[in-house]
Amino acid sequence: MRLVRQKKRSQKPLQPLLPKVHIKIQDGRFEVLGMNVWYSYWRDPYHLLLTIPWPGFLGLIALFYLTTNALFALAYLAGGDCIANARPGSFLDAFFFSVQTLASIGYGAMFPKTTYANIIVTIEAMMGLVGIAVLTGLAFARFSRPTARVIFSRVAVIAPHNGVPTLMFRAANKRRNQILEAQLRVYLMRDEVTTEGQFIRRFHELNLLRNQTPSFTLSWTAMHPIDELSPLYGMTPESLVATKTSIVVSLSGIDETVAQLLHARQTYAAHEILWNNQFVDIFYHTSDGHRYIDYNYFHDVVPL
Repeated sequence: MRLVRQKKRSQKPLQPLLPKVHIKIQDGRFEVLGMNVWYSYWRDPYHLLLTIPWPGFLGLIALFYLTTNALFALAYLAGGDCIANARPGSFLDAFFFSVQTLASIGYGAMFPKTTYANIIVTIEAMMGLVGIAVLTGLAFARFSRPTARVIFSRVAVIAPHNGVPTLMFRAANKRRNQILEAQLRVYLMRDEVTTEGQFIRRFHELNLLRNQTPSFTLSWTAMHPIDELSPLYGMTPESLVATKTSIVVSLSGIDETVAQLLHARQTYAAHEILWNNQFVDIFYHTSDGHRYIDYNYFHDVVPL
């Protein structure tokens, strides 16, 4: 019998598709670290240009515009003396000729005089049309994107309400319009260990005494009674910190001005939940019987 010895194939460890992503939890808030290793904003330029602040947006547009004209200027210089009335070998003349071509200005002082230059002009003119269309779409998308100017109280409090300990926080609409069909969703997020000994980060939805309103105009105090059915029942300030508990608030509604759906969110860490405190009243009466709201005390609390 002839024995054939087969060589063992070297088993190389499979490379992970994505590098490790580290999650840091501080004060009950998530912070994802290492995301830029496998994901970059540059891989999603549309999202980048919609989300960066206006100075960054204008800066990127200016950088792209200058770079494009500089590249085309180099292309013109590579063709030799191909631009009429331009100084031979002048980068500035080629650059400003590119600016005139890209923007379809065409003063007539400089013009292409060779076939090579006309080909570059044709390519640049097509890029100029596409660039104007893309820039117009991006600017419109940024201006038309609905944004909520909703503020939340800096802290949440736990105080008795109708004899029941109640978690409370405030929200206010900073615009002089109404948020129609406004809804509040409140979640408790904390570390838990299952009966099998597995660690999980679990979400619990908190029921509110009133989680929606037909018109959110001024101020809204959200209340969650801490009864036997509440995930907060039996917890203490120390246990909130030990389990890295945080309260996540999500508000949504329709902006009556633009008739579009908008969102706002807030997170309260364990140390931002004050026990046995109550909010300072912000509703006042005038001498002629009218009411007004003083937002100077919107974030203020007093101990019970």
